[in-house]
Amino acid sequence: MPFFPRLLLPCCPLLAGVLMGHIQPIGLLWALLFIALVLLPTRLPQELWSALVIIASVLLAAHLLQGFAPWVITQPQRISADAAPYLLRLSWDKLLVGCTLLAWWLGLPPRPRPRPAFVVPIFIVTLLAVPGLALLLGVVAWQPKWPELLGAWLAVNLVVAVLAEELLFRGLLQARLVSWLGMWPGILVTALLFGAVHIPFSPSFAMVAAVAGLGYGLVMQVSGRLSLAIALHGLVNLAHFTLLSYPLRIV
Repeated sequence: MPFFPRLLLPCCPLLAGVLMGHIQPIGLLWALLFIALVLLPTRLPQELWSALVIIASVLLAAHLLQGFAPWVITQPQRISADAAPYLLRLSWDKLLVGCTLLAWWLGLPPRPRPRPAFVVPIFIVTLLAVPGLALLLGVVAWQPKWPELLGAWLAVNLVVAVLAEELLFRGLLQARLVSWLGMWPGILVTALLFGAVHIPFSPSFAMVAAVAGLGYGLVMQVSGRLSLAIALHGLVNLAHFTLLSYPLRIV
């Protein structure tokens, strides 16, 4: 895809956030620096560029840089009887990460796509193993539901959380680690790092996230398609939201 159409991917939500008053001048500065780092031509060594993009992406996605106020879409409401009230909000900094990395990904040369012979088994095993482990560890309980905010939640979760996490962990980090360490070490280290960033929720939930990350990484590696990793991640999150305690069970 040509450069300027790709540039619209991060710039349009950035403009929306500024106009709505959710992105302050310092946040706009961080955003423009991040977009420039990711999308503009650079003479930096590939390893250094990758490290800088990963660090900047984590800082933004973890809301560690000032200047971004979330857009609160719904007031806190209890979705599951055994979980804390849930607040649906859109995080502009994490949305920026996903849109900018998507613009970068769409500008890469076409990649060879292995035959996805094992995609369906990986989907099935992941969709069974991740909720099963979460139930076994007690971080969630069986709580089938169909909340009214499902549509809004699905849009925000896919466009913000899933897109940013898959582009960062599978599109960028796993690709680099596989090239440096080999296929299995690269996938495993990426999955462990994916689990590690979920430790603030709980160590048990981080274990579940690591297993999920292994499934997403395998799908990406055997198919060569980031879109399938995004689809699997979205399905796992949807199963969590509609079938299990959400966000997490209160022990």
